[in-house]
Amino acid sequence: MTPRKLKTAISGLGRMGARHALNFLHRTPRCDLIAAFSPDPKEIAWARTNLEPYGVHLYTDYDEMLKHPGLEAVVVATATTVHAEQAIKAIKANKHCLCEKPLSTTVQGSQSVVDAAKAAPHLKVMCGFSRRFDASYRDAFSRIDDGSIGRPSVFRSQTCDKLDPSGFFVAYAEFSGGIFVDCNIHDIDLALWFYGQDSIVKSVVAVGITAVQPELSRHGDVDNGVGIIEFWGGKIAYLYSSRMMAAGQHDMTEVIGTEGKITVNGNPSTNLVEMSEPTGVRREIPGDYYGRFREAFVTEANEFTEACLENLKLPFKLTGAVQAVKIGAALQESLRSGKKIEFDETGRRLTEEWVPPAKAKL
Repeated sequence: MTPRKLKTAISGLGRMGARHALNFLHRTPRCDLIAAFSPDPKEIAWARTNLEPYGVHLYTDYDEMLKHPGLEAVVVATATTVHAEQAIKAIKANKHCLCEKPLSTTVQGSQSVVDAAKAAPHLKVMCGFSRRFDASYRDAFSRIDDGSIGRPSVFRSQTCDKLDPSGFFVAYAEFSGGIFVDCNIHDIDLALWFYGQDSIVKSVVAVGITAVQPELSRHGDVDNGVGIIEFWGGKIAYLYSSRMMAAGQHDMTEVIGTEGKITVNGNPSTNLVEMSEPTGVRREIPGDYYGRFREAFVTEANEFTEACLENLKLPFKLTGAVQAVKIGAALQESLRSGKKIEFDETGRRLTEEWVPPAKAKL
């Protein structure tokens, strides 16, 4: 008997959406990719070559795609500004939903997705925090959970992209929510995973510079940012984000405990090849985020599909995505205001919300 397949659609066929589409099409055995949406003619042209020959129906209207006969699940991989809107529409159309991170650039938008999911408990709704599906991070979590390093107390993590001279990140900054919401959101989620989803933030503070792309400043953003998160209970997290790595993608995490530490990807490498040359010994590293986490995305696709088909519990709670955005947005505000933001032991904000000068009331 042939196992039932989950009839799935992809929304958005840009860099991330195209990768999801190919993974769900070719590397997720229990998925049947039946539809894809994009408003971009160039993305549709790509899909006509790479998806349509396999029976994938293409749409330029998202609402029409949701009506596709037999559709059961939607993967939202469009621009961050429409993540929440499209995820909620999918849920209300009775579809399971995997939404790329973050759910929204705002806490309110992220919470609206959680509220929609709560109203449809029979559906599987997940935020795509890809590092949760990486074998090395899962191994690190298991060891920490087993007490291998004692009580985890200091968390250091970074997301560092290879320099893209095209100006992509400058244009993207207008919609991304800022480097802490877009880039360090992965590291924030990891901190909440390793420290426990019930961890409560005590304070956040952030600084940053525009070392190579000064145009980012007009969007209130930077190309290098450092953030410090203090949690109640004696735990801290130090985050670094960068858009200007010369060698390639370097995403790493270090968790320091009372009896040891664990490091993930401290010395990045594309593979096990090492080159001895007249100038020295070197290893090549992945050129982009997907190069580092390619297999994690495949695992994510398969586990989401299995959860939908077999009514299995998802690997983490959707509410954590709201908490991550809350922290990321606070870090971004601290970056722009130059102020430390504090919270009480219940998570209620103590510091008065900062109003940008252009929006301040006279």
